[in-house]
Amino acid sequence: MQDRYSRQKLFRPIGPTGQQMLLDAKVLIIGAGALGTGLAESLARSGVGHLVVADRDYIEWSNLQRQQLFTEEDAACRKPKAVAVKERLAMINSEVQVEAYVIDVTREELEELLPGVQLILDATDNFDTRLLINDISQKYRIPWIYGGCVGSYGMTYTILPDVTPCLNCLLGTMPIGGETCDTIGVIPSAVQTVVAHQATEAIKLLTGQVDALRGTLLTFDLWKNEQVAIKVDSARRSDCASCGEAATYPYLSAVGTRKTEVLCGRDTVQIRPAQPKELNLAEMAQTLGRLGEGQVERNPFLLSFSIGDHRIVLFADGRALIHGTKDPMEARAIYDRYFG
Repeated sequence: MQDRYSRQKLFRPIGPTGQQMLLDAKVLIIGAGALGTGLAESLARSGVGHLVVADRDYIEWSNLQRQQLFTEEDAACRKPKAVAVKERLAMINSEVQVEAYVIDVTREELEELLPGVQLILDATDNFDTRLLINDISQKYRIPWIYGGCVGSYGMTYTILPDVTPCLNCLLGTMPIGGETCDTIGVIPSAVQTVVAHQATEAIKLLTGQVDALRGTLLTFDLWKNEQVAIKVDSARRSDCASCGEAATYPYLSAVGTRKTEVLCGRDTVQIRPAQPKELNLAEMAQTLGRLGEGQVERNPFLLSFSIGDHRIVLFADGRALIHGTKDPMEARAIYDRYFG
């Protein structure tokens, strides 16, 4: 056990002092899917002393292709992802304290998870939650690292309150919504590449190596052999509602959050995104049609997608009716799976 971190201590930028800083650190990981499991394992093996993992979902067979830490047995019994992460990390590094929460993260839950957290890692599947993380980060001055991937494409950016542009500043330059892993797929190497960048930036921050941070918005496409690092410092806005001089943290308010409403007597949940999405229903219908599962219908005003026991009716502004459930958490999970 004494030699567990010996190779990491030999790495001069970390050394014994940095290793102790990792052991004393507390990190919050939002999401325990592809990115979340990779991040949790990497940080646990690196000796980050306290990990808090929150995820609303359970393990399915399709997860095993890219979500490390999970087994066929986990998928067969539909074990909650956060619980499986805690169990597996206990076998990898029993010295690490892991808190697991099977919850749908909203503002209230996120604020309850924050005490003592030094860094937030984004491993979510939707921008509503990311914008919530962004505002929480700015309000409490806690750094966070954005990460996302789909197909062979990935993107990551490290956000430092009072230093870098926040996610709200970058909304005009970053893609929001549309394609998801469940509609166009994803290859494991894209996941692993994003995890490598996020985990490395995390270790830099937790060991006080701020000058070593990448400082750019990184995008890549492994299949096309493309990688671009973009300087976005100029995107920081003094009038940004999330990080500006008179910040109001809009995504922490009722007005700025996604709305869910159970429709009386209809076995249906309505979802309205915080901001209209202006979706192209024709393109969305083609994407869903290529899945080869479910039934897709469309008219000039809406798209209907029936799959299993559920039918999703999607409008061009991003509003949706999820038929076949009265559970808002289940409805949000279905929405994010297909529309991000």
